[in-house]
Amino acid sequence: MPSFTRRQLLHASTSILTGLALSPALAQSGSAALPKGPITLVVPFAAGGATDVVSRLVAQKLGERIQRTIVVENVGGGGGAIGAAKVARATPDGNTLLMGTIATHVINPLSMAKLPYNAQTGFTPISLIATVPNVLLVNPSIKARNVQELIALVKAQPGQLSYGSSGVGTPPHLSGELFKSMAGLEMIHVPYKGGGPAMSDLMAGQIPILFDVLSGAASHIRAGSARALAVTTKERVASFPDLPTVAESGVPGYETWTWNAIFGPAGMPRAMAEQLSRELQAVVALPDVQARLKELSATPVGSTPEALSTLVNSETDKWGAVIKSIGGLKRD
Repeated sequence: MPSFTRRQLLHASTSILTGLALSPALAQSGSAALPKGPITLVVPFAAGGATDVVSRLVAQKLGERIQRTIVVENVGGGGGAIGAAKVARATPDGNTLLMGTIATHVINPLSMAKLPYNAQTGFTPISLIATVPNVLLVNPSIKARNVQELIALVKAQPGQLSYGSSGVGTPPHLSGELFKSMAGLEMIHVPYKGGGPAMSDLMAGQIPILFDVLSGAASHIRAGSARALAVTTKERVASFPDLPTVAESGVPGYETWTWNAIFGPAGMPRAMAEQLSRELQAVVALPDVQARLKELSATPVGSTPEALSTLVNSETDKWGAVIKSIGGLKRD
């Protein structure tokens, strides 16, 4: 899969972030365009997963910055579709926002015949927060210490081993399906309502294999409760420099990743979306936020609404090709 769009976006976002750490006084100068009253940030997955972790960090820092109460609400199910639909139906006054992902804005539209929202027209893009690798994990009891050993183990028991993900149609699910296709494997997919429940079952031995977002899995990898075999991105990540990529581990050409971005309902005033975007860019530029995101193995971005809209379009093209390459997705 091509990765030039990601590089271009990160380069552009770096320019945007330069000098963006605005003072509180300057932030208040645009307060008239901000939402009135408390804000609900809908996370369309269960608590404890990668999107939830990033969302709570951003909600806390943004709330402090704009002097608003921001409540994180987890609305899991449907690979993110239920939570996304709730925001799409909300009044466009800025009091209800969505932490969207590739799943809500790209994969669901490409794979669900009866999606309860329109990803192209149902939202107001605000800002891309971060990009994140996915990771291939196994329960520590599994005797595979690397990708090649896992492939051999699965091939020796075709259709007997299962892998979990945060839900049907999520980036971890597609990471697993692409891995199966490119490595010639037969594995059973076990979908969950978020990365948190999936990780709990992996650690408990209920599932032997898990594809997860690295930001949600990082602490478990460091604690030794889950064994990471490889990251799904084209290149290794700085937070786990000794962890190889799937591509370099014997599956050449393999590459997937995900992202977190803030959207509002369609019809939000342009001035409000732009002000929220500026505030979010400033939040992402904060040194402690940058450090925390990198600790979670996420790459901080912070973008304009226009850059986020461009990303969604380019990702739709990219993931459309992936879904086609694996013969489509079977959605419940």
